[in-house]
Amino acid sequence: MGLVDIETAARLLRAGEVVAIPTETVYGLAANALDEAAVRRVFALKGRPADHPLILHARDPRPWAHFDARAERLAVYWPGPLTLVLPRRAVPDVVTGGRDTVAVRVPGHPVALDLLDHLDFPLAAPSANRFGQVSPTTAAHVLQAFAVPVLDGGACGVGVESTIVDLSRPQPSILRPGAIDADAVCLALGEELAPASDTPAPGTLPSHYAPRARVVLVDHAPPDSVALRRRAPADYARALYAELRALDVQGPEVIYAERCEPVGVGVAVNDRLERAAYSVRPPSTSTTRPVK
Repeated sequence: MGLVDIETAARLLRAGEVVAIPTETVYGLAANALDEAAVRRVFALKGRPADHPLILHARDPRPWAHFDARAERLAVYWPGPLTLVLPRRAVPDVVTGGRDTVAVRVPGHPVALDLLDHLDFPLAAPSANRFGQVSPTTAAHVLQAFAVPVLDGGACGVGVESTIVDLSRPQPSILRPGAIDADAVCLALGEELAPASDTPAPGTLPSHYAPRARVVLVDHAPPDSVALRRRAPADYARALYAELRALDVQGPEVIYAERCEPVGVGVAVNDRLERAAYSVRPPSTSTTRPVK
């Protein structure tokens, strides 16, 4: 269907259709989170396993999750790239994978917020890519994979998926790193984080975000290799998926990816690179081979 405006996107979503939308992190395949049939269309399009919970996007997620004092403290980062896992309210099982928790966030992209203002329901919106493949950060990336209407919001400003914080247990933990780093989460909460729990979360399978080429994670890429080169963490995050896609189009057998400085969003960049390289990682510490 190609590109659509906000009014058309809202009309299609009300009719139970799937629409790709921009967020500040990546583009998402959005559907009415309260419409079970619409959400199942998202799973079918992505090829996503039905037991993988989705993130619910809303202007105010409080009607759909039980907020406590910790959640309210972290809500200071909304709108923005932060997802909270909380005890669920009246949310369809298809969104939560049948679990008693729900992942919620308020996206920080102005186009996404404008769209939500046109709707009286929240959106389930996982990344607009085939399951396990490289996430999209432009409308063109989405159109390469799906024949769905796309609401164009330009290139995503953050470039990697949101931080996911699990608040469903006695001690909070980060399930997926993102632009809101552990120090910022601890500062808002006023408490330390537990090690990551086994709570299921989007984008946390060992192998994920993978192009067709093998990804080899290194400290320094070989000269003249097809490679993602080191840069400042925020710049690396914004460029990560677009450059992976562009390099993959060249048809190389291997894409070397230099590690990012592990500060701020750089932790999230390295997490995505580790998962992209997971399936080809041999037991070696060489700087020109994947490492453990």
